Amino acid sequence: MDNLTHSLFALTLARTRLGRVGRGATMALVLASNAPDIDAVSALAGGMGAYLRWHRGPTHGLLGIAALGCLCGALVWGACRVWKRSDDARPDARLGPLITISSLAVLFHILMDLPTSYGTRLLSPFDWHWFAVDWMPIVDIYLLVALAAPLLFGRASPDARRRNTALALVLMGAIYSVRGVAHHRALDLAPRLFGETLPPPCGPAAFLELSVDYWPHPTARPAPGGRRCLVDMAAMPTFTSPFEWRIVAHMSNAYEVHDVNVLDARFLTPATPSEVLWRTTLHLPNIWTPAAVVAAGTETAQSFLGFSRFPAARTQTDPAGVTTVRWTDARFTGAGGPFTLEVRLANDGRVLQQGFTR
Repeated sequence: MDNLTHSLFALTLARTRLGRVGRGATMALVLASNAPDIDAVSALAGGMGAYLRWHRGPTHGLLGIAALGCLCGALVWGACRVWKRSDDARPDARLGPLITISSLAVLFHILMDLPTSYGTRLLSPFDWHWFAVDWMPIVDIYLLVALAAPLLFGRASPDARRRNTALALVLMGAIYSVRGVAHHRALDLAPRLFGETLPPPCGPAAFLELSVDYWPHPTARPAPGGRRCLVDMAAMPTFTSPFEWRIVAHMSNAYEVHDVNVLDARFLTPATPSEVLWRTTLHLPNIWTPAAVVAAGTETAQSFLGFSRFPAARTQTDPAGVTTVRWTDARFTGAGGPFTLEVRLANDGRVLQQGFTR
């Protein structure tokens, strides 16, 4: 989730019993709700490669909950002792309660990141796998409105604040529930989008049963050639509507991407063998040539491939013998920026250049 959403949720929590532990509670909740994203400073030291390597890593795991909870609680406790306000009659919150609510705020940050398609590394630094539920986009405009509106209106009385806080939490639960049901529906409809062009699964089709996906998968780098089969399939949320989804089908040699509205009336009729209503797809080749395997061993590629859920590899060789291997994460097709990596190799296999590009 974006930091504005995390902050609005923290301000909502501050209107519950968590905000009644004393002066400094609101500051602790807001600070701790954003603290896990301090890993963004890694980009200042090591660029985009370091950012992808560390983002949503240890600060979003069990160690992060304990360490950041203690740090935020202690910082706010110390700040309250240094800066006194004569117009605030509330007693300063004690250190223990501040650490407790700060730890809860860090936990809520992680739990709000998990349902996004971006994912998070819950078990790092012990296990660096990414986990995601794929219900929410990084920025959900409906969630922003549901959290912001009750904070802006109805501040005249304590009863109004309590009522609006309860309303915000109910709306938040409803948004997550609607997206969760729509996500399940999108996965159910996914095979129908591709019709007879969808190949058989490479193995057991467990990806349609998983409520929490994880990566990198052992099968994320299929060898070129061989029987075309379906490795994985996912439904990615969109920014515009909880009913609009992007289906990513990971084949053994390519990715096929298709947008779908789960409320489309055409799904109310039974499928037919000749159905061709949804056959238009975006095709991304994913051929792991020997040059791609060599390029994947570079430090920058390792950072990208550790982050990327659906890395699509393409290889080109120019007349001078220089080979360019380019990876794009199929989740972010068209996004460019940090989601596209290029590695250039000389004809003898030396790495000439590596970096992120648009």
